[in-house]
Amino acid sequence: MAQRGVQLDRETFSCSICLDLLKDPVTIPCGHSYCMNCIQEFWDKEDKKKIHSCPQCREPFTSRPVLVKNTMLSDIMEQLKKTGLQAAPADHCYAGAEDVACDVCTERKLKALKSCLVCLVSYCDQHLQPHYNSSAFEKHKLVEPSKKLQENICSRHDEVMKMFCRTDQQLICYLCPVDEHKGHDTVSAAAERTERQKELEGSRQNIQQRIQDREKDVKLLQQEVEAINHSADKVVEDSGKIFTELIRLLEKRSSDVEQQVRFQQKTEVSRAKEVQEKLEQEITELKRKDAEMTKLSDTEDHNQFLHNYSSLSPLSESTSSIDIRPLRYFEDVTAAVSDARDKLQDRLRETWTDIYLAVIEVDVILSNPQPDPTTRAQFLKYSREITLDPNTVHPQLWFSDRKATFMKREQSYSHHPDRFSVNYQVLSEESLTGRCYWEVERTGGGVNVAVAYKNISRKGRANECGFGHNDKSWVLQCQENTFIFLYNNVQTYVSGPPSTRVGVYLDHIAGTLSFYSVSDTMTLLHRVKTTFTQPLYAGLGVYYDYGDTAEFCKLKKTEVAPSCVCSATEAITARDVC
Repeated sequence: MAQRGVQLDRETFSCSICLDLLKDPVTIPCGHSYCMNCIQEFWDKEDKKKIHSCPQCREPFTSRPVLVKNTMLSDIMEQLKKTGLQAAPADHCYAGAEDVACDVCTERKLKALKSCLVCLVSYCDQHLQPHYNSSAFEKHKLVEPSKKLQENICSRHDEVMKMFCRTDQQLICYLCPVDEHKGHDTVSAAAERTERQKELEGSRQNIQQRIQDREKDVKLLQQEVEAINHSADKVVEDSGKIFTELIRLLEKRSSDVEQQVRFQQKTEVSRAKEVQEKLEQEITELKRKDAEMTKLSDTEDHNQFLHNYSSLSPLSESTSSIDIRPLRYFEDVTAAVSDARDKLQDRLRETWTDIYLAVIEVDVILSNPQPDPTTRAQFLKYSREITLDPNTVHPQLWFSDRKATFMKREQSYSHHPDRFSVNYQVLSEESLTGRCYWEVERTGGGVNVAVAYKNISRKGRANECGFGHNDKSWVLQCQENTFIFLYNNVQTYVSGPPSTRVGVYLDHIAGTLSFYSVSDTMTLLHRVKTTFTQPLYAGLGVYYDYGDTAEFCKLKKTEVAPSCVCSATEAITARDVC
């Protein structure tokens, strides 16, 4: 009842506009009182209506009343404040739908400040004061406000659960061990909390240690990234300088050859002109002698003829004959430069392997590498457009951009050192690194689906340069109903459902090469785990039956079916499931 009286006093001396205790109270003509600022702001909004009214009784006033402070009411408010009457709680102090409400408040409930685990009641600030002021409540356990206090009551005995059954791993009350939990291992909830708290602290320490370890790893990786970027930038800059020097050296050698050729050209032309001048002088002298002899020959006087004949000067010794060589001149220089170019290309091709290996050996090993694809849609994300290299096609293969077909007669291809001359096979024009996926469609009796290094032999015996017969190539031999995997001349028979399409997945960095039979399902036929030391090239080969064809399929990264990847032993079951 006392509480009800306090609430009545608050309502009596509260402003109906702001719901707080009156400040600078004024009384308007109808008798109601308001805070001066509150009623002024209310009437300011009514100025446009040319009429003013009381917010409570709605009595209108023809003119805006003059407000005068109610001194008596103001003195009463000062006295009430001194006796402890507090302002009404603000709206944010009242409990909302998501808040824990005070269980003691009888009117509009305030937010609970604490919950008592002994009383199983939640209290607002005002109703919580006895727990702080009275010694009777000093053993009560106060916690943050909770809506789950009733969960601490035993549903069977309606008692507070202060014990824990370790046998059934649940909270119980002190009556539960008498019947339902009789003979069980029971302890106080506080004792069990102590044990669990130790475990929790241990787990927290473990988590905190892991956080510290991971933060160290992140810091190390950040340092690694900075080091990689710095190293890469420096290598690009240094290698650029080296290649620039190499280009300048080649330009200098080109200039030297040009100077030597021009010098030799000048020398040889000068020698030729010198000989030419001597020859022209000799011709002039001979013509003069011939004219003199002609004139003498035409003399009719015998005595005069004999007299003049004896005075003829003898002919000078003739210049030796000029031996002109076949018209080659400087062609040998061109051949020598061409030979130097070929040797340089071969050397660059050999050293490129070392450069490539040095690049791919730079690797930051992460603890959680990206997993391999498991569905065809995921494989297609790594699909590559692959075309055939015309310089590698065997003469008995007819080819288009992606297709190779065995022919009975050799085709008229130009000679090239990269062309396969023994086995009916061809390499792709594109090199393959990183993650790649492609598919091969086959027709006829037998097709080879392979990958190989660029430096695989092009000539020699069939078991030396053929796919799979050396340590530079890996091949899946696809016959009508069988598959054989071949590497370094070692055969592995592979079981799997027959299909005209074979999928190949390469993870060059991880060193995995996988072959799949692609039909309604994708069935793993064979997987290789190794270390690739050079870029790989896709290869196609056919047997010796006229019309046998192998073709790189044109794939779209958005293709859907088939979607399931299975092992060969799961293929039949998976075909029904997928």
